[in-house]
Amino acid sequence: MAWTNTLESTRNRLRVLYRTIPEVTKGFGAMSKAVKEGGVLDFKTKEFVALGIAVGIRCESCIALHIEALVKAGATRDEIADVLAMTIQMGGGPATMYAGKALECFDELTAAQAG
Repeated sequence: MAWTNTLESTRNRLRVLYRTIPEVTKGFGAMSKAVKEGGVLDFKTKEFVALGIAVGIRCESCIALHIEALVKAGATRDEIADVLAMTIQMGGGPATMYAGKALECFDELTAAQAG
């Protein structure tokens, strides 16, 4: 799977959605910003939580967006793997399948960044 293509198609779909229902998406954007900037947890920790949820609910677009944010935040492969291990423990077999997708996404995006 080409995760860069997943990111591009996700962003394209979101742009259409934002133009279609701008009031709703502005509200969601404001909530997202407030959650990421406020509170006692740092941004990277919050993204780790979001990644675990993305894997648990089997959202490939969410996985790609949160892995991308974690790459930019300086997450290591070992940190990602630790989050995925906890997600597997909580989510069982289906989470195992999507944890593999998340790790594949991390490897592809970090290789592209290094490349």
